[in-house]
Amino acid sequence: MKKDGHDSEADKRLLAEKLARDVGITEEQASELINMIGTDWPSLVREARFLKDRH
Repeated sequence: MKKDGHDSEADKRLLAEKLARDVGITEEQASELINMIGTDWPSLVREARFLKDRH
């Protein structure tokens, strides 16, 4: 995260890769979740697991 509190695109891409790998969703799905929810890790994991269970 940058000092100004905004995440860079590279940071978001790395977060999407980690989320996809850890939960088992696609990086595209992970990126969409990050864009909708933000970067709060517990929220992302919860929603990613919900998404995975739906498919």
